[in-house]
Amino acid sequence: MFLFGWVLGERPLRLVAEFGGGFWGLVPFTMQMALVIVGGFVVAGSPPLARLIVRLARVPRTPRGAVAFVAFFAMAASLLSWGLSLVFTGLLVREVTRRIEGIDYRAICSAAYLGLGSVWALGLSSSAALLQATRSSIPERLLPITGVIPLSRTIFLWQSLIVAAVLIAVSVTVAYLSCPAAGRARTAAAMGVQFEAKTSEIRPPATPAERLENNPVLGVAIAVLMLAFLALQLRDKGIVAALDLNNFNFAFLALGLLLHLRPASFLRAVGRAVPATAGVLIQFPFYAGIFGIISNTAIKPLMADLFVRMSTRGTFPLVVALYSAVLGIFVPSGGGKWIIEAPYVMAAANAWHVHLGWTVQIYNAAEALPNLINPFWMLPLMGILNVRARDLAGYSMLQLLFHVPIVFLLCWLLALTLPYSPPVVP
Repeated sequence: MFLFGWVLGERPLRLVAEFGGGFWGLVPFTMQMALVIVGGFVVAGSPPLARLIVRLARVPRTPRGAVAFVAFFAMAASLLSWGLSLVFTGLLVREVTRRIEGIDYRAICSAAYLGLGSVWALGLSSSAALLQATRSSIPERLLPITGVIPLSRTIFLWQSLIVAAVLIAVSVTVAYLSCPAAGRARTAAAMGVQFEAKTSEIRPPATPAERLENNPVLGVAIAVLMLAFLALQLRDKGIVAALDLNNFNFAFLALGLLLHLRPASFLRAVGRAVPATAGVLIQFPFYAGIFGIISNTAIKPLMADLFVRMSTRGTFPLVVALYSAVLGIFVPSGGGKWIIEAPYVMAAANAWHVHLGWTVQIYNAAEALPNLINPFWMLPLMGILNVRARDLAGYSMLQLLFHVPIVFLLCWLLALTLPYSPPVVP
């Protein structure tokens, strides 16, 4: 972007100043996204969910049924939180493979990744949708272009729910049909994967402070206080209006405390989750710097004009979907990439009078496509399941072949059903 701005005639010193001035502009959003990961991991690793996983693992009876079962739960969990989905389904795979013989380990691990590779951005942890619904998270220079867009105009649109339902149905079907029969399967044992029972030596509390940390009364009391606040938010704002990034994270942290009961257990779970936030913590400030260059130089009007020239009102959804999918290969981050795209994509949406909330959802649906082949977000799951990206690549590519035409068709077709309304800045 620096070279692009220089070619457009911007002075290098100005570009440097805009990059540095914008670098820390997303600190609140960076913290919020890190907490999305932590909250999902903490809830997924709680003792009650561990017991639920054991019960769920008893449901499938055949290898193919197990793969389809895991695929469905991966996507269903990702609609709540993509962090929850990765850990929950990873642990589910471990339990299912212990119980059912002849499962192709590559197929079931790929099924566990489908939540992040298909519908997560259409759910409650959608970075772009939550950012646009949270007034304090939207950069001031972006606010006049997009306004505040409540979730009722993004992830809770009936059009968005249709896209999620279709992708889930197709993904489960493809996962089921592509799973090799038992005779041709490469099982976990054949791949040399073994899961040892985890034993943790936790010494008994020796000091009053340690006894307090291991007392469930404190954890439950804090969780109840947090849930009471959320109840007030729901009463005062309504369910949809109360769903923003802050309350989303607040709810998951409260639920994590309640499920772990003891503060010490909760803190241990947080410690295990923190390494997964490394990518967000280091990437997002750089995306903010790029946003600074784009939004305050000649790049933004040029890109917005280019989007208008390359499209018509009817083809605009296809252009946005294609651009978002391609850029996602090089910028593997939903929320951070939206900050880069939003200034000119939403400006073009305003010019063509395309529904702003649906433009966000076009971005969300298309942004998830490169996740199917980008190993960056596979890392936490690969750590849980002891697999490599190349073990998942074949099945993920197959899913991608089905997802691309479906996403593009639905993004274009459903855009025709939504009217335009200008940005609303409270």
